[in-house]
Amino acid sequence: MSAPGEPGERVSAGLLLAAGSGSRLGTPKALVDFHGERLVDRGVRMLREGGCRTVVVVLGAAGTPVAGAVVVHNPRWSSGMGSSLRAGLEAVPAEAAHVVIALVDQPFVGPRAVRRLVRAAGRGASVAVATYAGERRNPVLIAREHFAEVARLATGDTGARPFLRAHAGLVVAVPCDDVADPADIDTPDDLDALRARPS
Repeated sequence: MSAPGEPGERVSAGLLLAAGSGSRLGTPKALVDFHGERLVDRGVRMLREGGCRTVVVVLGAAGTPVAGAVVVHNPRWSSGMGSSLRAGLEAVPAEAAHVVIALVDQPFVGPRAVRRLVRAAGRGASVAVATYAGERRNPVLIAREHFAEVARLATGDTGARPFLRAHAGLVVAVPCDDVADPADIDTPDDLDALRARPS
């Protein structure tokens, strides 16, 4: 096995998309306090504890320092997730063989789901998607050889979905029902409901 930093090591990076204004929530989701921790910090911790050596955070509507991450500002954040995904992929360090893409508004997707995707890459998957009850959700792992096409197809608010549809045969489904929950925060009611659950 290669030691950290040696040639041949498959280094993982994380990419946290956190640029939106949270229009239905009334505040940028990145800054929301959730059980004593901002959602952006929770997302960075998830990716790092899940095995990502470097974490890139894409911000837009709200700028803020984020410990333990490379922060990228997307001036086109209002055009949708696609522009944030492109900005984030451009910032993934060259040594990373793949990236785990996560969303800031899913606080119960934790490190164990990320680890499963990283392990799938170690077994040869170039595209892996967390599934819940058989449905593809997040996080998503993409190998570097696909970055350019993912970025080209990411328009508006679609993110990686067009690429995943175009290359269904590459996608390895990684069941995560037992370790994560993809419930997201879009409205104040969503936030209240998830805050009422144990962390």
